[in-house]
Amino acid sequence: MATKPRIKAAAQTWAAQSESDVASTIREIGDVNREVVRLQAAMNDEIAAVTQRYQEQITPYQERILSLQSGVQTWCEANRERLTENGKVKSYNFMTGQIQWRQRPPSCSVRGADSVIELLKVRELTRFIRVKEEVNKEAILNEPDAIKGVPGISIVTGVEDFVIEPFQQTADAH
Repeated sequence: MATKPRIKAAAQTWAAQSESDVASTIREIGDVNREVVRLQAAMNDEIAAVTQRYQEQITPYQERILSLQSGVQTWCEANRERLTENGKVKSYNFMTGQIQWRQRPPSCSVRGADSVIELLKVRELTRFIRVKEEVNKEAILNEPDAIKGVPGISIVTGVEDFVIEPFQQTADAH
């Protein structure tokens, strides 16, 4: 019979011994949180500087690629019949790469969805209106007794979180 490995809880390294310990530890948590925020800000500043520096170098290359692609497309469009064997194929292989003509699938965009829905209703085209059914959790929480005994629904209560909020002082600039 195989035995299951036991999962052990992480060992607690320190526990406060007094109210004074708790107060000073909360202050230390606040100090450490602020240092994390400072380091994250410094990291983000460096990332922004590196991104800016490289973006300035990348931009001319991206512009050159667009220009080259445009030139290739112009030539290929002018020679499309020959390259596609009069429309029998949609791609052509050159020694250095391939070009392709691909038809995008149809797409639909809707602007002013509310007025479009109303117009579809007026024209009796409701088959183009999607009705989404979902459980109303807010209503269940307002009337928990009404759903007692309904399989698949459970209401979780009494969950308690322990929160530590070090005080933060801000300087008002007037």
